[in-house]
Amino acid sequence: MPEAVLLHPAIDHGIKAGSDNFSGGTLVCHCLDKPVKVKIEGQVVHNHACGCTKCWKPTGAVFSVVAVAPTPKVTVTDNGDKLAIVDPSALILRHACKVCGVHMHGPVERDHAFKGLTFVHTELSRESGWQAPQFAAFVSSVIEGGVNPSRMGGIRGRIRELGLEPYDCLSPPLMDALSTFAAKKSGVLKD
Repeated sequence: MPEAVLLHPAIDHGIKAGSDNFSGGTLVCHCLDKPVKVKIEGQVVHNHACGCTKCWKPTGAVFSVVAVAPTPKVTVTDNGDKLAIVDPSALILRHACKVCGVHMHGPVERDHAFKGLTFVHTELSRESGWQAPQFAAFVSSVIEGGVNPSRMGGIRGRIRELGLEPYDCLSPPLMDALSTFAAKKSGVLKD
C-alpha cells in the first residue's frame, strides 16, 4: 500500500468550502502566554498551498496555506511588540512572533502588483468560513526545502486529488496581474 502524501494539516483530509458571507476573524500565534492577535475584516482571496521556502509552515508540513487580504483590513490587536520582520529586504514583509516563530501577517509595501495586500495564514484562526485554497503555487520549490525530487509525482497527484491545480509559479490570474503591472510600468501597455 502506498504511503499517504501529507501536504499540510489544513488540507490533508480534504478542503473545506468557505462562506460567501464570511465577515472575517482573528489570527492567533502559537504562544500560550500573551499571544499575538491579528484581526482581518472580511474574506481573504487567492488562498493557496505554497511550496516556497519563505512562507511559514507548521511543523512537518511540506506546504504553507496562505491567502491575501487588503492591508487596511488587517490590524494587529494584541501583543504586536512581539512581532519582528523576518527579512526586511523581501517583497513580502513577513511579521513573525519572536517567541513562537509563527508568521502573523506579511504586507507588500513596495511598488509592485501586490502592493496594498497582506499575506496571512487563516489556519491561525478559530473561525470557520475562510475562502478555501484555490490552487497550489511554487510546487517544485518544495525540493529546495528538502523534499526528495522522487516524491514530486505523488505530491502533484495528491494536490490534484484535492481539487487544486499545481503551478510552479502562481495561478494564471496572478501571473497576468504581475505581467500587466510590469507592462504598464514600462509603458508597453497603456490604461
